[in-house]
Amino acid sequence: MFHNDFKRIDWRACAESIVSTGIEGRAFIDGRYCAAESGETFAAVSPADGRVLTEVAAGDAADVEIAVAAARRAFADGRWSRLSPARRKEMLLTLAHLILDNRHQLALLETLDMGKPIADSIAVDVEATARCFKWFAEAIDKVYGEVAPTAEDVRATITREPLGVVAAVVPWNFPMIMAAWKLAPALATGNSVILKPAEQSSLTALRLAALAQEAGLPDGVFNVVPGTGVSAGRAAGLHPDIDGVFFTGSTDVGKYFLQYSGQSNLKKVGLECGGKSAHIILDDCGSLDVAADAAAEAIFFNQGEMCNAGSRLIVHKAIKDRVLDRILSRMDVYRPGDPLDPATRMGALVDEAHTKRVLQYIELGQAEGARLVCGGRRARQDSGGCFIEPTVFDGVRSNMRIAREEIFGPVLSVITVESAEEAVAVANDSVYGLAAAVWSDNVHTIHHIARSLRAGMVYMNCYDMDDITVPFGGYKQSGIGRDKSLHALEKYTELKSSWMQLRNTGA
Repeated sequence: MFHNDFKRIDWRACAESIVSTGIEGRAFIDGRYCAAESGETFAAVSPADGRVLTEVAAGDAADVEIAVAAARRAFADGRWSRLSPARRKEMLLTLAHLILDNRHQLALLETLDMGKPIADSIAVDVEATARCFKWFAEAIDKVYGEVAPTAEDVRATITREPLGVVAAVVPWNFPMIMAAWKLAPALATGNSVILKPAEQSSLTALRLAALAQEAGLPDGVFNVVPGTGVSAGRAAGLHPDIDGVFFTGSTDVGKYFLQYSGQSNLKKVGLECGGKSAHIILDDCGSLDVAADAAAEAIFFNQGEMCNAGSRLIVHKAIKDRVLDRILSRMDVYRPGDPLDPATRMGALVDEAHTKRVLQYIELGQAEGARLVCGGRRARQDSGGCFIEPTVFDGVRSNMRIAREEIFGPVLSVITVESAEEAVAVANDSVYGLAAAVWSDNVHTIHHIARSLRAGMVYMNCYDMDDITVPFGGYKQSGIGRDKSLHALEKYTELKSSWMQLRNTGA
C-alpha cells in the first residue's frame, strides 16, 4: 500500500484501508498492548472530516501504576540501564531505520489523527523523528565523564547516570517529533520511559511502541499510557516512583507539573511551554519579500499550531504596508485544504474545541479594535472538519489580548513601531520568551537586537531554522530546560561526584 513517491499515492484510499483494517488504540505496557484497567476508551476523531478513527484506551492512575512498576523493574534489573552505550546505540539506530521503513504509515496516522498536511507529515515529522533517534543514538557513546583537578592524593570523577523511571508528556501539534525529543535522550542515557501522548493525537505514539519492541528494546523500557491530562498526566506527575517528568504544552499545564513535583517526591521537572514569539522586520531590511514570506510561513505553517509560531509581527512603520501587502498576496498558498492532498499547505486544526477557541480569539481581536484584514472565518464547512482561514490583524496594540495570549492557530497580529528600540521593548513585553526573530541588513543592529531579546532562540534574517544539534527552549514562562542537542542529556541524568583518597605509597 505504501511506496516511496508519496505524491503519487492515493492517500484517501490508504486512509480508508487503514481505518477499515483497524488502528491500534490500546495502551502499551511491559511489552504488550492492553486495554485500560477501567475498560474505558475515548474516540480518536479525525479533524479533517469528523469521523472516528478508532477507540483509544483511556488510561488513568491504575494504568500509570502498572506502567511505573514495569519500568522500575526494567531499570532495576539493568536489562536496559546497564547495557553498554554502544549496545543501546545499536537498538536505537534500528528503531530509527524502522521509523523510516514505516514512514508512510506513520505519516498517514499523524495526518488522520491531528489534521496536518500529509506532505508535512512525510517530509517534516517522520524525517525529524528518525533523525532525532539517530542523533542521540550516535551521541551517547561519545559523551565522556570528567576527572576533577584535585590534589595529587585525591582522584575525583564526575559522571552522569540515568535518572531511573521518567515520564514524558507530549502535545498534539507535533506528536512524533515532540515524543522523539524526549524519548531519544531519555532512552539513550539508560532510563525507562512512560510516554503520555496528548489525547487528541495518540496513534503514532502507540505505533512507535511496537516499532521499539521490534528494534529490540526490552519489555518495560518504553511504555505508552494514553489518557487525559487530568487522569493519566496528573497521575504521572504525582507518582512517587517516577524520578522525572518532562512536559511540552501550555504554560498553565506546565505549572501543574511543578506543583505535582512539590506535592510528591520532588521529581525533576523539564518544561517546554508556550510562546508569543516576536518577529521583527526593520526598515533597513533589504529583502522584504523574503522577510514577508518567512513571516507568513512562521504563523501559517502547521496551521499556526506551534509554540514558537511568529504570532506577533513587529514592523517598522516605513515598510509596514509593503510587508503586509506581500503577506496578503500569499494567502492563496495557505488556503485550507484536504490534509490528504499532497498539494495542501494548511490543513485542519486539531479538534472542534480548539477551533472554537481560535475563533473566539478572532472575535476578541475585532472587539479590542484591531483591524481584520484577512480571513477570520471557518473554511471547508461542508467537509465536517476543523478548518480556519489564515487570519491577519493590523493595527494591533501590544496591550491587546491577541498580542499577549497564545492563540495557537493561524492568526497573525501586526504591530507597527517607529524604531528598533521600540521594537525590542514591544518584543520583550511578554510573559513568554521562547523565540524571536529580527530582519536587518545592518550587522551591528542585528547582533545588538539579538542580544537584547529575552528569548531562548533568536533567528536573524530567517525564521524557525532547525537542527538537532541546537538547543530548543525558552526564557521566562516558556519553560525550564532544553530539548535537542547534547544539553538535553542533562535533563535525563543525575550528576555524580565520586571521591577516592589515595594512600601515599612512598613512590
